[in-house]
Amino acid sequence: MATVSFPEAAQAERTPPLVAGDRLTAAEFERRYRAMPHVTKAELIEGVVYMPSPVSTEDHAEPHAHLMGWLVFYKAYTPGVQCGDNATLRLDLDNRPQPDAFLRIRPEHGGHSQTAEGYVVGGPELTAEITASSASYDLHDKLNAFRRNGVQEYIVWRVLDREIDWFRLVESRYERLSPSPSGRLESLVFPGLWLDAPALLAGDMARVLEMLQQGIHSPEHAAFVAKLAAAQPAAR
Repeated sequence: MATVSFPEAAQAERTPPLVAGDRLTAAEFERRYRAMPHVTKAELIEGVVYMPSPVSTEDHAEPHAHLMGWLVFYKAYTPGVQCGDNATLRLDLDNRPQPDAFLRIRPEHGGHSQTAEGYVVGGPELTAEITASSASYDLHDKLNAFRRNGVQEYIVWRVLDREIDWFRLVESRYERLSPSPSGRLESLVFPGLWLDAPALLAGDMARVLEMLQQGIHSPEHAAFVAKLAAAQPAAR
């Protein structure tokens, strides 16, 4: 008698679910994550599985949308960069973070991260997270994982604390960026990526984008765009 097999169903039965707090290898984490298509947010940070709770509109969804709007606006005027929303990053063997946002220089334009099987491999130049407070793992284990994997800049928006921390990597450690004399925060990796932090905290996106437009029209941004364009032929 012929045996009929259902490999996909059998595989699903054999694959244990992701459970917060489990310690897994990166390969096992990805295997279990793929077997749970209903799960939209799970991370492996320093070998430990994290599965955040559902998020509210005011404390996460709206700030997240504003953050993405700021980055997408910058990307629109900066050919050669890519931004992403909640994409799993393949860092080292113990880390598969899924940051709220990332911005990277595409590898063909001289960026440090690569692309394989649809994933970003290695640390993008900038990552960003929306978190509740300084007690979050975003400012502890995840920060350390990003630092160790060469993420040059890391933004953490602490919603309940009403603070935005912008870190830059200096000699293998993170230092907080200080505002310019005019009160703006300026990326060192992405010239022209300027942020009016008080406006972002207040939800005033008109002011946020007004300052970003100033950065996009700066000589530094024009030189950066030219540098990205010049790097592309050399990467082929």
